[in-house]
Amino acid sequence: MNHDTTAAATPAWHIHRRLYDWVLHWADTPYGLPALMLISFAESSFFPIPPDILLIALVMGATSRWWRFALWCTLASVVGGIAGYGIGVFAWETLGKWIVENITHVQLVPINGRQDIALPSYIVNTFGQSLGGEYLFQVYDKWNAWIVYIFGLTPLPYKLVTITAGVAKINMPIFILTSIAARATRFFAVAWVLKKWGKPAKAFIDRYFNLLCVAFVVLLIGGFAVLKLVM
Repeated sequence: MNHDTTAAATPAWHIHRRLYDWVLHWADTPYGLPALMLISFAESSFFPIPPDILLIALVMGATSRWWRFALWCTLASVVGGIAGYGIGVFAWETLGKWIVENITHVQLVPINGRQDIALPSYIVNTFGQSLGGEYLFQVYDKWNAWIVYIFGLTPLPYKLVTITAGVAKINMPIFILTSIAARATRFFAVAWVLKKWGKPAKAFIDRYFNLLCVAFVVLLIGGFAVLKLVM
């Protein structure tokens, strides 16, 4: 039984590795920026590989253009997020569920009469009861579109956030604003750090990217809590 599971998982990993290498190779071509925009758009709705890997490579190759790469990556990601939102609104049953289960590899489970998604333990353990529940749509019920900003900074696949935001029919203008804020925060931070500290920063980001994302969100929430107490 275990052997079959391993055998089934291996081809999937090879496919993701080939996609990763394919994304990365664009950094060595004249089409690096268009490729970054296309991948950033697609990752927000259906593509499995995040644009950060190409963004990092492009910034390392031309640090003076760091803000341009971050800007176009952000804009493309937000437009792709709107497409993902549309999938959630208009094609959840036919396409959205398939993307969630087969591209993001997240299992849908029945909770309170609807299909829901269990949040990763690191998010639940970090934010606890303030989330409003341990399942994604329970969080939307409490926070509406504002949670898009928080989840947009975490290692959660962004397509999972955009598609389910459409399913939850959260406020569209706030969804767009929080998407812009989340993606700009993430991509500009990565690009600026690389521009500032170069190869040591790249090695550190490559190794601790997920941890850095979670730590940043925790600090951000803590800052808001302190401001609330002071004011």
